[in-house]
Amino acid sequence: MSRLIVPSQQPDHEGNVLRVTPKSAGWEYVGFEVYVLRKGQMLRKETGNEEACLVLLSGKATVSTKQARWKHIGERMNVFEKTPPYSVYVPSDDFYEVAAITDLELAVCLAPGKGTYPARLIAPKDVGVEMRGAGNIERKIHNILPEQQPADSLLIVEVFTPEGNWSSYPPHKHDQDNLPYESYLEETYYHKINPDYGFAVQRVYTDDRSLDETMIVKNSDVVLVPKGYHPVSAPPGYEVYYLNVMAGPTRTWKFHNDPDHEWVMESKLATKQS
Repeated sequence: MSRLIVPSQQPDHEGNVLRVTPKSAGWEYVGFEVYVLRKGQMLRKETGNEEACLVLLSGKATVSTKQARWKHIGERMNVFEKTPPYSVYVPSDDFYEVAAITDLELAVCLAPGKGTYPARLIAPKDVGVEMRGAGNIERKIHNILPEQQPADSLLIVEVFTPEGNWSSYPPHKHDQDNLPYESYLEETYYHKINPDYGFAVQRVYTDDRSLDETMIVKNSDVVLVPKGYHPVSAPPGYEVYYLNVMAGPTRTWKFHNDPDHEWVMESKLATKQS
């Protein structure tokens, strides 16, 4: 298996099935965890020096922090309902407590925090929805925590790629701290496949091909993107979802397309507009 793939495991005593830390990933900023909680199960964690965004992938819960409590949040019971999720932003030096009202799949997105912003609910109405691309590179985007919304480090988005389509396309990268042209952002991709016995294909590669991996990605796998371009393909018959978490020294998403393939977007958009 590729060193860039982190597979999910059976739940531990807390319900954790997947954990990526900066140390385990070999980078500095992004952490990512997934918990599968049974109805009635509780989870409590301190945020320490990190901020967190709890994304309710599926199921319903009550979430508490130092200053606030949100009862019975959550609507979708499967990510492929394609409705925006409920999420909760939690600053550093705080805690979160999650009580599962139904069976719950919870993503915990982590990055360095400064305690600048208070805990808040991100309701579905607060999530920006857009279609990006055209033709067989069209996909649906849910902007959960974009740079226009307050946070210290985290950028979070979820993407739905129809069967037979490509996303994160044209291939793009954000591995240079070279603003205003490109920002350095580490990134995780948490994949779900519909039907769940299917697969996705993801490539991660650099210009000099010092990193060049093409991976078969299964349901509930995470792919690490430490650098390079990182397109995703959904095979015929299988829808592909992924949750992206990004963070770096500056909280802005400035990317650079692979110049060999940038023409594809221009061609698709021209066809769509004609």
